[in-house]
Amino acid sequence: MDEVLKNLASTVELLAVSARSDVVKQWDSLTLSRAFGWARYCEHLFLRFHSNTAIRRVLEKQLRVTNQNLEAVFPEYKDLSFPDLALCRHLLLVGLLSNPELPVSTMKILFDCKKQTNTPDQDVSGLCSRLIQCKSASKVLSPLTDSSPLGADAEVQASMLLQRLDALLSPDSRAGQAERFLDSVLRECEGASGHFSLVIAAALLTTTDSRTASHEFLLDWLQRKPSVLHNMCSALPTALLRDLAKEQPNFRTPYYNVLKNWASTMEYDLDEGEWVQSGGDQTVSFLRLTEHFLALFEASPSLREELNTLKISDGDFDVRGLSVWGDLLAALSK
Repeated sequence: MDEVLKNLASTVELLAVSARSDVVKQWDSLTLSRAFGWARYCEHLFLRFHSNTAIRRVLEKQLRVTNQNLEAVFPEYKDLSFPDLALCRHLLLVGLLSNPELPVSTMKILFDCKKQTNTPDQDVSGLCSRLIQCKSASKVLSPLTDSSPLGADAEVQASMLLQRLDALLSPDSRAGQAERFLDSVLRECEGASGHFSLVIAAALLTTTDSRTASHEFLLDWLQRKPSVLHNMCSALPTALLRDLAKEQPNFRTPYYNVLKNWASTMEYDLDEGEWVQSGGDQTVSFLRLTEHFLALFEASPSLREELNTLKISDGDFDVRGLSVWGDLLAALSK
């Protein structure tokens, strides 16, 4: 039992250090894997002894002693209770993400867009995929509904993304850290742009009062990354983009500008009797473009007037094939 109590105390100390110390700068993949292994060990203690009154009392006594010791070291430390042990890996993950000193190299291990399948326990890559198997952890991490079309992986990674942005945008953080973090995640997700788009969408749809700064930063970053915004609008379902435009008013204009750019590159194919993108670019069809505008106008009806202004500036033609704006308005009115 002495060994169990020692391991419990060490793991609780590990959780405190992961969230509050710059020692995480020295953690490599092996250290990270061992940390989550010890967190899983504490989850096992909870499952095994939560109904054993005598042993639970001994474990709770050790927790009180360890909490008191940690309070003396970390002024803002919050006591860990016995029921908290059931979510030890989740607490470790959130602690790491909330620590501004966590290096980008560690974030690359935690936030892996390319690896969405379960991996061996000693390999931390794809950690999200394993954590979401624990329903209680998933519910704490992800505020979105079970019926969300985004998928559990994207939801949990979105919560990770926001946790990290919250930490990096805090007053104590150094300027530019949040920008470098997002750029790093983008590089890591090369070749998995569709999934990354889902993660960004899930993050922007996570609506809590404390997330305003992170949302604003994320939206500003998107506007500085036109290729990412273009991929989002190409990859995501129009219904999801509509929800984004409804939930985030600052997303509407960038979304509209992408659609306007797509439309402006179209030319009328006399043989096909249809508008197609010039230069062989098949990013979006005229039908798909119409669906996008319908989704956007449902979220922001006032933008329809801007489309009418474009039609007027293009000659205000009502004859099919002369103005893409006129034909779009005609299609939208059907």
